[in-house]
Amino acid sequence: MKIRAISLCLFRHDGKVLVSDGFDSVKQEPFCRALGGGVDFGETSQDAAIREIKEELGADVTDVEFLGVLESIFDYEGKLHHEIVFVYDASFVDKTLYQKPELEGREGNQTFIARWRSLNNLRIENPRLVPENVWTLL
Repeated sequence: MKIRAISLCLFRHDGKVLVSDGFDSVKQEPFCRALGGGVDFGETSQDAAIREIKEELGADVTDVEFLGVLESIFDYEGKLHHEIVFVYDASFVDKTLYQKPELEGREGNQTFIARWRSLNNLRIENPRLVPENVWTLL
């Protein structure tokens, strides 16, 4: 296995954060994660965050601010994963996106729903927010 570099972009609004839901079928556990994805060779982590949001949501971002780097080692679907996670804060250029409770996204050939979830609820309820050490940057 290899260590994977990813960039995540936190969008915060009115005590909520925009996340996509996931499910680990081996652990039978739901989770959620900020939007983003892999950093391509020769690409900065900031450019990766901007590109991923454009690819996933078709949305442009502004006010991109570096928050920090996290290391995440975790089991998912019965396999060990290791990621270096670059975390950014940003704002949508299209402010109407903050008023929609859900945004439809696309990852490759699959669609997903991104939801605004209360940070307070994420601290105490499922689904848990991953990577878990992202709370140090919120």
